Amino acid sequence: MLGQELSDRKKLILKSIIESHIECGEPVGSKSLMQLPGINCSSATIRNEMAELEEMGYLEQPHTSAGRVPSQLGYRFYVDQLIEHYRMTSGEINQINRILASKSAELDQILLSASRIASAMTNYTGIALQPKHSEVTVTRFESAFIDERNFVLIMIMSLGRVASKHIRLSEPRGQETINRLVAALNANLTGVTADRINLPVMVELENAMGSDSQMIGPIMKTVYATLNEYDGGQLQYSGINRLLQYSDYDDPDELSGLLGTLEQKDEILKLVSDTKSDEVSVLIGSESPVKVMENSSLVFKPVMKDGRVLGVIGVLGPRRMDYAKVLETIEQLCGSVSELMDSIQPPGMGLPEPADAPGRTPETAGPGPDERQTRE
Repeated sequence: MLGQELSDRKKLILKSIIESHIECGEPVGSKSLMQLPGINCSSATIRNEMAELEEMGYLEQPHTSAGRVPSQLGYRFYVDQLIEHYRMTSGEINQINRILASKSAELDQILLSASRIASAMTNYTGIALQPKHSEVTVTRFESAFIDERNFVLIMIMSLGRVASKHIRLSEPRGQETINRLVAALNANLTGVTADRINLPVMVELENAMGSDSQMIGPIMKTVYATLNEYDGGQLQYSGINRLLQYSDYDDPDELSGLLGTLEQKDEILKLVSDTKSDEVSVLIGSESPVKVMENSSLVFKPVMKDGRVLGVIGVLGPRRMDYAKVLETIEQLCGSVSELMDSIQPPGMGLPEPADAPGRTPETAGPGPDERQTRE
């Protein structure tokens, strides 16, 4: 097993070198180690131990006369066996819960808020991801009538999210027609994935609408686009500029390649979406299949509800990131998001009040926050 051959002294020296390098970003020499608490060895003994750790692959020496820096193997051993648990203060935990609870109940906004908190608390780049799903469906359709030319089509998704789309009609229609449309959609489209929306389904809907069948075409385009939007996965970053603070990214070519990959998103999206574990994942350097991340580490964890992955929260930073704090921050954030999601009872997540509810008027039945206009 990795590290079984390391004596307690070697483990202490390796741990001290890694934590000193995380803090200062410079190679660590034997003289600086002698000043650290717990290391009661001569400078010669420390140098010998460092040389042996280098031979074993745990340390690297960037220059002949310089001190040592941790290798990827050294970081991996540190994360797996040497790291000490970081304990958040009650103030930090309260801050997380307060910020998350104050945000919209839409899952994407909760995850984005969590990634911003992760970035702020760790000083690295935060990641919020909603993974790709192959079986996204609408579980129920509802509507909010505005006037004879406008209404909001509300779709409660199988992922527990709510999509609201502003529909503008080419001809005036009353609320009774909109109610018939919603009934037809619930009868024919609930539980249907995007790849199963075909001509027979369209025909059934048009028959159900009778003389108003011309409404179906534009509505179907909206539903189809919404299913694909939620099916394709979403990846958002917070604090990408924080990477510029670290000397690890001084090489402009390496930084350009990393930023390009982050901008394209596809490789990162696939990497994080493919995770099968509900535990925290730590990918150090070349452990990641994304080539431009050889000088970086990615830490992420899924947010689970009823055995299903709702999203992923993570942190991207240099290989010498403060793993103890990052791991605890991600664990705490995912736990807080899960608790918040448990307290939200679908379909109450951002769902507008039905148009015919008491006190509901066309003036108050406004479009949702992510409204998009669809014209017949």
